Amino acid sequence: MKQSLQLRTSQHLTLTPQLQQSIRLLQLSTLELHQELENLLIENPLLERVDDPLDSAVRLLADGSINNQEARSETEFNTSNNENDFATDASVKSETIDNNADAEITPSREEDWSFEDTPVLGSKSNGEEDGRPQLEGAQSTLREHLMEQMRLTISQLRDRALIELVIDAIDENGYLCESLEELHASLPIDLCVDIEELQFALNMVQSFEPEGVGARSTAECLSLQIKRLKKIPFVTRRLALQIVESHLALFAQRDFAKLRKLLHCDDEDLREAQVVIRQCTPKPGLAFAAARSDYVAPDVVVKKIGEEWVVLLNRDVMPRLRVNQLMASLMKQQTGASGLNPQLQEARWLVKNMRQRFDTILRVAQTIVERQCNFFTHGAVAMRPLVLREIADTLGLHESTISRVTTQKFMLTPHGMFELKYFFCSHVATEAGGEASSTAIRAVIKQLIGDEDQTKPLSDSKIADILGEQGMVIARRTVAKYREALKIPPVSLRKSF
Repeated sequence: MKQSLQLRTSQHLTLTPQLQQSIRLLQLSTLELHQELENLLIENPLLERVDDPLDSAVRLLADGSINNQEARSETEFNTSNNENDFATDASVKSETIDNNADAEITPSREEDWSFEDTPVLGSKSNGEEDGRPQLEGAQSTLREHLMEQMRLTISQLRDRALIELVIDAIDENGYLCESLEELHASLPIDLCVDIEELQFALNMVQSFEPEGVGARSTAECLSLQIKRLKKIPFVTRRLALQIVESHLALFAQRDFAKLRKLLHCDDEDLREAQVVIRQCTPKPGLAFAAARSDYVAPDVVVKKIGEEWVVLLNRDVMPRLRVNQLMASLMKQQTGASGLNPQLQEARWLVKNMRQRFDTILRVAQTIVERQCNFFTHGAVAMRPLVLREIADTLGLHESTISRVTTQKFMLTPHGMFELKYFFCSHVATEAGGEASSTAIRAVIKQLIGDEDQTKPLSDSKIADILGEQGMVIARRTVAKYREALKIPPVSLRKSF
């Protein structure tokens, strides 16, 4: 091939650093945004946060009481200022705010710099014996709970060691994850431990609380609990034990006709045994598991004012930023501070992009509420079909921008907390020529199953027929897909007496 030099003209788009930062901030969730902001505050000395989350921090002393000295000194300082000092300080701060009005995300409020006497946390009030805060104690684990019972009931050191060996083999659900043979094989031969001793240790563990701990299967777990239930008739207890020990699979499948035939009982006896079995806990160890609560802070809040639904930004999750004017002025006075000029520009970009992020979220949320106003009035059954393109065309934005805005951004409504993506759904044609959203169809299916007769539950085909009578033409497999999305069991598992 012959090599040659050619000149060509072409056009292409280049993302500026400011645009890249704007896109990045837009797709971050609230938690990720605050983490990113903390890193930027450390890296850029010209950027400062007005609403410091540590301003209201409470300091504890060694004995657990609240440090009242700092709060008292601050209160005395606030009350000792005369009116002139307050006016001077307020005028200085208001001048600073006015000079930086274009550099802040949210408008300043008077309470941000006013002096107020606040009650000291932890101070004794009338009727209180101690002003110390009540701290929640750590929850004991399943192993600690079993070990405590062992120390109160077992005195022999050898028995304690074997019981502790069995306790260490119990998983978080309360089941023995290793067989006695495996435990026996793991012990040194010179200890001369018999399998009967391990069986005794297991029996002791199974007598501890919670009931059913130390079981090796679900059937054994339920059997241990049924044997320890009080005020149960002998016939009912025996029938319940027969079900969990020999016919648990049929009971789980709700095949009551076959159970009546195998157990030679009537509906009344089987119903009483079912009530006893439902009092048991299949996984007794989960009561001691550390519960993890995931909290979500809404980005916008929807309220009804008069006859209209209004969208408001959640001010609690909006960081208030500004450029440090003192350092910026020092940069202008010093000639050798040219290295800080890029950081000053980055700080201004961040403040502007942060404001633009929340403005875009508010605009998108307002448009969603306008399109889905029936949802906020009547619930999920009134949800209308909505796609990203409809919101993008209304606001003059790209679909990718709408996708970034609605991802991991949450809206607090009278019906609960929802991600913004929840309000976008596909459509299903109706016989009248209209459209029904998939969310509304799922809500109708959930309502139909909730109102059904449990002795004769509705099948997927029957639900499809009912929806067809209401004008929503939908196939049986689609009903099954929506039902599984709602985590509703099939008709065979919903049947009861």
